[in-house]
Formats: sequence, C-alpha cells, structure tokens
Amino acid sequence: MFSMFAAYPTFLVFLAVVISMVVTMALMPVWIRFLRSSHIGQQVRADGPQSHLVKQGTPTMGGVIMLVAVIACTLLIGAPTPEIWLLLGATVLTGLLGLVDDGSKVAHERSLGLTPKAKLVGQFAIATAFALAAVNVLGVEPTVTIPFVYTFDLGILTTVVPVAGGIAVPWLYLLFVNILLVGMCNAVNLTDGLDGLAAGSVMIVMLVMAAIAYRSDVLPSAIFAATLAGACVGFLWFNSYPADIFMGDTGSLALGMALGCLAVVTKTEFVSLIIGGLFVAEALSVMIQVLYYKKTKKRIFLMAPLHHHFEKKGWSETKVVVRFWIVSGVLAALGFSLYFAGSLVG
Repeated sequence: MFSMFAAYPTFLVFLAVVISMVVTMALMPVWIRFLRSSHIGQQVRADGPQSHLVKQGTPTMGGVIMLVAVIACTLLIGAPTPEIWLLLGATVLTGLLGLVDDGSKVAHERSLGLTPKAKLVGQFAIATAFALAAVNVLGVEPTVTIPFVYTFDLGILTTVVPVAGGIAVPWLYLLFVNILLVGMCNAVNLTDGLDGLAAGSVMIVMLVMAAIAYRSDVLPSAIFAATLAGACVGFLWFNSYPADIFMGDTGSLALGMALGCLAVVTKTEFVSLIIGGLFVAEALSVMIQVLYYKKTKKRIFLMAPLHHHFEKKGWSETKVVVRFWIVSGVLAALGFSLYFAGSLVG
C-alpha cells in the first residue's frame, strides 16, 4: 500500500509513528468500554502507596490494543521480512504471556498473577528461540561491542547441532542475550507503576532505537521501533494522570522484550543498557532493596521500585513521572551519542 514511498525511508518511519498512534487512539476507547462492561480492572498491591488505592478497578490490558496497532502498522508499512517476523513473534509471544498473567490477576482478584517461576520460564524460552533465530536466520554476529573499548567475541564456545542443515548454538552469547532480554522484560514491567511512566519512557527509547536502526540501514527494524513509539504516544492519551486504562503485563513485558530484541538486531546490546538506563535503574533498585533487606533487615530505599521511593519522599505522581521522562530522555540521548560516535570511528 505504501510502496510508492519506498524511495523515502525517512517518511516511512515518520508515517509508522503517526499511523500507529492514530490506530491506538481510535481503538482504545472501544476497548476501555468493553473492559469496564466486563468488570476487568487493575488489582493494586496492598503494600503500595495508599494514594494508589483509588486506582483499584481501573481497566487494564491496554497492551492488547498497543500490540494490535504495532502488528497492523508494521506489516502495513514495512516489508514482511524474516527480521520483522522475528521481532513481531518475540514481542507478541511475550505479550500473550503477559495477557495470561493479567487474566490470572483479574480472575483471582489479586495483584499477583502467574508465579515468578512460570513467567521466567516463558520469557527465557522466547529469548532463547529469538537468540538462536537471530544468529542462524538473520546472521547476527555473536559479539558484544562496548564503543571505544572492546568487542567481545561470545561465539568462541559454539556447538553446531546437526538439525535442519545445522544450527549454531553460541553458548556465551545465548546466555548474554537471555539475560538482556529477560532483564529488559522485567525492568520495563517494574517501571510500569505510575500513570504514564512506562509508556512515556518507552516512547522516548523507541524513537532513539528507530534512529539507530535507520542509521544501521535496517529499515524494517526502524519501522518496527517507530510503530512501538507511536503506540505508546496513542496509549499515553488515555494513560496520563489520572489514567483511564493501564497497559498491564501484556504491554510492559512485550515492550521490554521488543527493546531487547531491537538491541540484538541492531548490535547495540551494550548501548541499549544506557538508552534504557531508567529501566535498568528501576530493576536495580528492587534487587538492591531485596538483597540488602535480607542481609541487614533494613531498607536502602523508602520503597522499591525507585519511583515509589520518590513518592514516599513527598513528590507528586506527576512530578515523578515528568522528571523520570527527563532522565530517560537524557540517558537515551547519551546512549545514541555514544553509538553514533562509535559508528563514525568504526
């Protein structure tokens, strides 16, 4: 449909943002009405900030519409290449895992859905399948580059399984990608605790990932990242404070997986940790809090994840969200600058 614009790849990326945003904004009101009529709402954690108790019952699973928009717009605007199918496959499968988790929360009327073990098993299975496909189908090199420092060859321990003409299993790279993808999944999920926080931060990060993919001459990935950014913008219209709907694990887990997969395809595994530095900080705050409490029975943060710590310090929810957006923007700009400078030198 958009083949007439094939000679204008920059316009295609811009178009992906706009159309994905419009589709999300058009479908979301219908989805919200359906969720309300079906009494499908968010279950708020009992030990969270008391100000969040008013969010109980707010429609959730907004990530379903975001994924619909991403799938439709990516396939409509971009060519259905193996790269696109792999990115969409990993993202949608993770979203379905989150959907089961969200459904479990609603059905049992509690803030905890699937067991942590069940979610991790599903995430690691998806991450492993994507990593093997990226190496064997897309030809992604099993290396990790720290710009201006060193490129680590994580393919030195590789086993070739004699199946379907031979499947290379680079064990060290496979382990690294699993940690990266599953870590990003749960980091974005942990960030999704305030109205607009995860959607706004992911939107910023995906715009930068689209620019990196475009610079790396992988247009399908740029379009995919752009549709994710557009879906986040459209979702923000309904998720801004006070939120009319939450994305749920359906959205947050899928967005985290998409970020990790884009990092692998564009060979920015290390730089993505800076670009998505806000998510990394949120995840680290939880890990540090848990480990420190187990050892000392004391807390470093007033509450984890990190955004709740600042709420406890007296910041309003909107102040935390806007300031975290700014931090996310600064880190994304820093990561892109590092990538760009490294690509020039390379």
